[in-house]
Amino acid sequence: MAKKRRPREHIIADLSVNHVERYVFLCGYSVERIEYDYGFDLVIFTYDASGEIENGQIYLQLKARDSLRVLADRETIAFSLERSDLQLWLLEPMPCILIVYDAQENVSYWLYLQAYFESLEGFDLSTIGETFTVRLSKTNILNEEAIKKFAKYRDDILKQLRGVIRHNA
Repeated sequence: MAKKRRPREHIIADLSVNHVERYVFLCGYSVERIEYDYGFDLVIFTYDASGEIENGQIYLQLKARDSLRVLADRETIAFSLERSDLQLWLLEPMPCILIVYDAQENVSYWLYLQAYFESLEGFDLSTIGETFTVRLSKTNILNEEAIKKFAKYRDDILKQLRGVIRHNA
């Protein structure tokens, strides 16, 4: 009788989480794993120079693969996303970052989802099919600098929201 086996997909998924968490921790931030994945895998919380928590979060969706589809230019990765995920991410006010982990190369690439779709001229979520292919630049390598950039994206959103939100309206 054969024992249960751990599939490769689970191994590389765990490696991707480990890969991302390390960079978050090196920045002095914390990360929470989402137990039930309905579109987000991790949430980053940041802290100021004195160690006090800062407002706002950064949402991460991780995708791990043994091989990535690299386009002919050798600088771009094509990755398909489900429409149902896009519906969640594109309506979220805080930054949503897609992270694609290449398990063979032990490197991750990232894409700031809301900014990406805002830059697509004429993009209309209601007219796409069940999946949509995005293009990630191989220059967007996940590292400490990228994690700090995500915090800046969050800060930029918070600046836009100041004075606008009314919780008792």
